[in-house]
Amino acid sequence: MLSQKTIDIIKQITPLVAENAKAITRRFYELMFDGDPEVRAFFNMAHQESGQQPEALANAVCAYFSAIENLDTLGPVVELIAQKHCSLNVQPEHYPIVGKYLLAAIKDVLGDPASDEIIEAVAEAYGLLAEVCINREKEIYAQQHAGDGGWSGYRKFVVQRKEIESHEITSFYLKPEDGQPLPSFKPGQYITVQIDHPVTPTSPRNYSLSDSAEKGYFRISVKREVAKVPNAPDGLISNYLHDEIQVGDSLNVGPPCGEFTLDPSTVGDQPIAFLAGGVGITPLLSMAKTLVDYAVLSPIYFIHASRNSSVHAFSLEVNQMISDKDFVSTFFVYDDPLDTDVENGKCDATGFLNTEFIRMNTPHQDARFYICGPKPFMEQALESLKELGVCESRIHYEFFGPKQELVSTASV
Repeated sequence: MLSQKTIDIIKQITPLVAENAKAITRRFYELMFDGDPEVRAFFNMAHQESGQQPEALANAVCAYFSAIENLDTLGPVVELIAQKHCSLNVQPEHYPIVGKYLLAAIKDVLGDPASDEIIEAVAEAYGLLAEVCINREKEIYAQQHAGDGGWSGYRKFVVQRKEIESHEITSFYLKPEDGQPLPSFKPGQYITVQIDHPVTPTSPRNYSLSDSAEKGYFRISVKREVAKVPNAPDGLISNYLHDEIQVGDSLNVGPPCGEFTLDPSTVGDQPIAFLAGGVGITPLLSMAKTLVDYAVLSPIYFIHASRNSSVHAFSLEVNQMISDKDFVSTFFVYDDPLDTDVENGKCDATGFLNTEFIRMNTPHQDARFYICGPKPFMEQALESLKELGVCESRIHYEFFGPKQELVSTASV
């Protein structure tokens, strides 16, 4: 437990830290990458370039400081961090490195107001958070090793199949190089793929598992990203996977992780509605196919929004779920349809997913919603559910970016 003195100091400096949080986290990464460059192996440098990673850390620091008197409220945040750390094989010895540079960055940015007393209080608060995270990560690592085929760190996988799903998305079917069993995973989880890229060596990327478990393989489905600036880190790994990785090649893969999951045993007869935008379909497709595989007979509503048929992935796979299954309903929405998409019946509606479409095509009064997609899609979906009176306990989502940024603009 934290001392009352430390709690009082943290409460006192929270507004000042919040005002300078982004500057502090930017400085933190500068200092850490310069002083201990080996830790770069844990980071997606595209997120550094875009500012997503510093922003996510800034939001986490502010959330922790704001909840310093009621740390139980941070359970979901701790779980998200712990799952991410275990996907990257972060170990207890890495926490002192982070603490060292975080304190230095606070002192550097705040200057004289960051007195020795304040730095000591922040060090104590960080130490408690580190202890909580380390303990949870220890549990996750133990769980990863417990089942057949379980592991932590990285394991060699071979690309068994490579299938083009659309003009933008390609699926990779991965099997362990050692021929040993695969562990089961929770639908919605992701794996980490570590690529020894010439520009960003040992760069890790998280990719959702896009198929149900117990198939004898892991499948990831990767969207080809286009760099906004030539030679920028964003897009390098996805393009490398698309263009360079072929059937028979090996990849370093981390174990399944992630807190955005759906347990079929908890569904009962409650309707489940999936709202997918673009490549955000990947974790939701795993969830929906698992429910069908487990013969869970709760009503399923699967809505996938895409631009048009040229970039629409998994349409056949989604439609296969409704074959002879009257408890599954699927809908495709195109916001920029090709000339032939409507007349050929490729989509059920045009335009963007909106409140009225959700109202008309889902049992929103009772359903549990699972949502994933790009930021504008997520903002609209969350706002629509808020308008429809869907309570927060029935809304679950995965956002490929800082969740606090999304929640601040589309709070439910």
